[in-house]
Amino acid sequence: MKAQIEDHQRVVAAMVEHIPLLERIADRIVEGFAAGGKLFVLGNGGSAADAQHIAAELVGRFKRDRKALPAIALTTDTSILTAVPNDLNFEDVFTRQVDALVTAKDMVWSLSVSGTSPNVLSAMSTAKRIGAFRIGFTGQRGAKSADLCDLCMVADHDASDRVQETHQLAYHLICDRIERSYA
Repeated sequence: MKAQIEDHQRVVAAMVEHIPLLERIADRIVEGFAAGGKLFVLGNGGSAADAQHIAAELVGRFKRDRKALPAIALTTDTSILTAVPNDLNFEDVFTRQVDALVTAKDMVWSLSVSGTSPNVLSAMSTAKRIGAFRIGFTGQRGAKSADLCDLCMVADHDASDRVQETHQLAYHLICDRIERSYA
């Protein structure tokens, strides 16, 4: 456990290098909201939970009272999440939602530890075709995912627990900066 905590501390300490990127991501989301855009967030497994967490922080509140912000997790509609894989295929579970809901003024934020999830890559390709602004969070092996993003934070690790811990810290920093712009 001590080695895991030390590994966590090393990865978190490396986040300092990502501060300018995280500020750009937050500022771009604020600009997108100001232009009438919405933020759509997606991911699988723990990243699906993170997508819901991000949307909840923005629609509800993070630390400050402010207006509700238009953020939607594409990981929550159980009918879509079961019908699309059943009737089409699992790779389309987010792509169909992006195709149906996202416009060029919107933003799509994907979280993928590996950066190789076919359903995430397909959704980001669709968002690119639509002209939406694309944000990615991934781990060291996430080059495929990063290539589809306008801005992408790559955690300095490839183990899912360290990557997800880094992602959570990063999106909390982003949510805080977004919220401060509405104070």
